[in-house]
Amino acid sequence: MAAPASGLAHAPSFDSLLSGRRIVGLQVFIIVICAIVSMVDGFDTQSIALAAPSIAKDFGVQASSFGPIFGVGLFGGLVGAIVFGMLGDKFGRKPILIASIAIIAIGALITPFTTTATALFLVRFLTGIGLGGALPGVIALTGEYAPLRRRAATVALMFCGFPLGAVVGGLASSVLIPKLGWESVFWVGGIVPVILLPVVTLAVPESVRFLARRSDSSALAKVLDRLNLDPTLAPDIAPTADEARAPLPSLFMRGRAVGTIMLWIILLLSLLMTYFLTNWIPIIATQNGLDTRVAILGAVMLNLGSIIGSLVLGRFVRARPAATIVVGYVVGALAVVAIGQAAHSAPGLLVTCFLAGFFGIGAQLCTVGLCATYYSDALRATGVGSAVGVARLGAILGPVVGGVLIAGGVSTPLIFVIIGAVSFGAAIAMLVMGLAVLRKRGVGSAEITAAQAA
Repeated sequence: MAAPASGLAHAPSFDSLLSGRRIVGLQVFIIVICAIVSMVDGFDTQSIALAAPSIAKDFGVQASSFGPIFGVGLFGGLVGAIVFGMLGDKFGRKPILIASIAIIAIGALITPFTTTATALFLVRFLTGIGLGGALPGVIALTGEYAPLRRRAATVALMFCGFPLGAVVGGLASSVLIPKLGWESVFWVGGIVPVILLPVVTLAVPESVRFLARRSDSSALAKVLDRLNLDPTLAPDIAPTADEARAPLPSLFMRGRAVGTIMLWIILLLSLLMTYFLTNWIPIIATQNGLDTRVAILGAVMLNLGSIIGSLVLGRFVRARPAATIVVGYVVGALAVVAIGQAAHSAPGLLVTCFLAGFFGIGAQLCTVGLCATYYSDALRATGVGSAVGVARLGAILGPVVGGVLIAGGVSTPLIFVIIGAVSFGAAIAMLVMGLAVLRKRGVGSAEITAAQAA
């Protein structure tokens, strides 16, 4: 059995008990389950866009009417993340995660029974609450059970499940929808969380931080025993202090105003672009004469490009953050414009979507990491939280803007010129930040990981 580190005998922290040990089976299990939940999140978030062309045909509605339907799901995600995050602090991460998975399952499984756009609107809001509500739980559990020295990398690895789930969902949808109809995508999206429910309920432990706060020594002892640690240490484990949150006005003091505003603009614009592309590419492709399978594969290539792009650009952004991100957004803007020119060609659509994901969305993921490194420890929670909140507004607006443009009869090439201009606007804001803020502060490196985004 492991003993507490020297000097921590009276009040050992859970991190100190995990320090210097190899990751054991329970830790791997927790990380894998959280990654699968993240994949389900990505799958279900993307599924409505992949099925939208077929749903619109069945419902007898215009495809442009799906803007609010796309947007309300993302708004539900915002509500779920905020409300369920607070409930998790009060009632524990595990029960809230179970409730979120149940909501995802219910939302997905009742979607095939909807017959009107209004019913689908309400169901997507419900599903969005579950999707957003699951994130605080998987972040907390993965972070707490990963060793401190590997925590950032582990959370980053877990978060790869989200875009991977979107890719898997796209590949599955390209086979399922043509053969079994759009309903099949939601059957799959609902059955998987149903299978996850008993696994999470019976095998995933509660947050150690929550148990320590409640002084639940009995439950803590069971967790320690499953981790091959000394269960008699449970009563002495010190609760982890809450991360300090600075007041919002402090983000605009002592020369931080320009950097804060630029980060908000960059993330709002880039998320607007990202969620426009992920939601509308399948519909626009089918409207331009491509079959359903090719339209879905366009979304797959976009997500696949974003995964690879974030990894590749992340290597360059450590040395030259501003320059790398600016180039990413500029090339991404050109690729987005090219989608509009190639929307009638299957090879052209797939190539341009991959490039848009690689550069445009890859740069966006790097920007979130830069946001985490821009603020000091005392300001990081408030700085990142506010920036991600503003970014979510862009995510909600993206699908709605797409619906307005399509309903207004704007041509496909012009639509993508407008969205490309959005990415170019993010590049300009990043250039301003690089010249006016980062250079003066001497910021020359940034450790970009999905963990910082979380």
